[in-house]
Amino acid sequence: MAILTSSSQPVTTPESKSQPKHRDLFKPLRYWLDQTQITNRRTAHLICQIVPSHCPFERDISLFGTTVHIPALCRINPVYDEIVGLRVRALTYLVETCGEDITSYVC
Repeated sequence: MAILTSSSQPVTTPESKSQPKHRDLFKPLRYWLDQTQITNRRTAHLICQIVPSHCPFERDISLFGTTVHIPALCRINPVYDEIVGLRVRALTYLVETCGEDITSYVC
């Protein structure tokens, strides 16, 4: 089914009217993290040491014989995927360019 519209008026759908437009405040930071290239061995080691390989907040707590699981909260971080990507690029740089062993950084 095709819908013909005039070229002078923008096409609006009921979905686009109901969804408010949000401004992504973290977009510049996400872009900067995505575009950062690792070109220094010391920087790559620093990133691998600072950014953990797994979420440090996930825990199992035992109270009175009952185990309570606290899920990983890192996914709440708005730039989590970009930070993990930066760590992966640092690990890749260390392996491919520097030829180093990264087993100490991988759990």
